[in-house]
Amino acid sequence: MKAIDINSDLGESFGAWRMGNDDALLAVVSSANIACGFHAGDPDIMRHTVALAVQHGVAIGAHVSLPDLQGFGRRELAVTPNEAYAMTLYQIGALHGFAQAAGTLLRHVKPHGALYNMAARDIRLAEAIASATRDFDPNLRLFGLAGSALVDAGLAAGLPVAAEAFADRRYRDDGSLQPRREPDAVITEGDEAIAQAMAMVREGQVRAVDGSIVSLQADTLCVHGDGAHAVAFARQLRAALEAADIVIAAPHITGHTT
Repeated sequence: MKAIDINSDLGESFGAWRMGNDDALLAVVSSANIACGFHAGDPDIMRHTVALAVQHGVAIGAHVSLPDLQGFGRRELAVTPNEAYAMTLYQIGALHGFAQAAGTLLRHVKPHGALYNMAARDIRLAEAIASATRDFDPNLRLFGLAGSALVDAGLAAGLPVAAEAFADRRYRDDGSLQPRREPDAVITEGDEAIAQAMAMVREGQVRAVDGSIVSLQADTLCVHGDGAHAVAFARQLRAALEAADIVIAAPHITGHTT
């Protein structure tokens, strides 16, 4: 029987500003990538989101980002590998504090936005993120775009990894994501996104924007929590997967975090 993780980027509210319906999404997903204050989130939101994840039995991961609140972490910044290492370690440590206080463990690390895309193609940045993750705890699983430099760096660092695929994003023929700044980069039709997700999980492939078929490994599927229909889509996706006898579960943890 096949199994797949469903993850979502959560805890992305900040102060009085609110984004998404985290409580509803946590009833659907199996892994939560919680913002650590650099692109979104604040200490109160982090604590609250960790508590919600514990309540729902969802695996918790640090959603590390470039320091860009105004740009929501989606603007590329010229950071060095040393800077990427330090900011990754800093953010993991921050979320770990809240997890420990809640009596739970961190399970994974996933970069956000521009940092995610930069590390997917820049092996030096990818190695810095992987090194920071390993140095904090070698049992943490590194989430990265399937087939990317980040997955390669995680494996080279001896980390458990999860190759990530996106139900609602279009792909290029090299397996990279079509940039959000380009038209039609996000799939808005639920049935189309479900069909893409099913092909990824069951057949290990996705149709690129040029019509070619790209092979990819999918250990975890990301559903975005910031859309108007995010909760409804997440429920539809989970129902479709379960109807195909696919188990929804977070990746197995290999050890204990610090």
